[in-house]
Amino acid sequence: MSQIAANLQCVRQRIEAARTRFQRSEEVELLAVSKTKPLALLEQAWQSGQRHFGENYLQEALEKINALAGRDIVWHFIGAIQSNKTTALAQHFDWVHCVDRAKIARRLSKARGADQAKLNICLQVNISNEPSKAGVSLEALPALAAEIACYPNLALRGLMAIPATSDDFDAQQQPFARLKSALARLQQQLPNHPLDTLSMGMSGDLEAAIAQGSTFVRVGTALFGARNPSIREDP
Repeated sequence: MSQIAANLQCVRQRIEAARTRFQRSEEVELLAVSKTKPLALLEQAWQSGQRHFGENYLQEALEKINALAGRDIVWHFIGAIQSNKTTALAQHFDWVHCVDRAKIARRLSKARGADQAKLNICLQVNISNEPSKAGVSLEALPALAAEIACYPNLALRGLMAIPATSDDFDAQQQPFARLKSALARLQQQLPNHPLDTLSMGMSGDLEAAIAQGSTFVRVGTALFGARNPSIREDP
């Protein structure tokens, strides 16, 4: 068994143990965060059954998408979105997890091909109110969601957040609980939209996220090791 296969097995066991502990009957999907990682590691993960991959840097992601064309991979963009990247994002990805502006959503909808399925969207919420992080506030979320729900080529699926880090399990759960409550309010506000997704939880806090209803946990370090700092965002 390769190291990647062993890591995948370990993370999947953590997910299943948390689902059992917190009596979660819903599926919790593992999103492998593969930014800065070489293609060979993605291939190893795919051969071990991993199908959902998350990328942060567009140019790097497009190279991987082209190299792995024809594989049954679901591609997620989980990085910061620049307006001039929206066309490529709309054309090449299945999910975008980090929309926090109507302008970006409009551009994604316009660029999505007529022959493609709707682009799955998660709205990024600044759930811990950190000035250094992107994301819409909880107060502004309902209006943003209502506007984006009207765009024809987007499927508004749910919410995404990266809360402030903590080593305390109870403290980890608190922002996830707020995001879960926010999704429940949106489900009442927009009953004709799927709104079935909570993209929250990473290597260090996935158990707390699952306890509070996560449907996607975004795991990089526990699968692939520490990131390569030599790779930076696209110019």
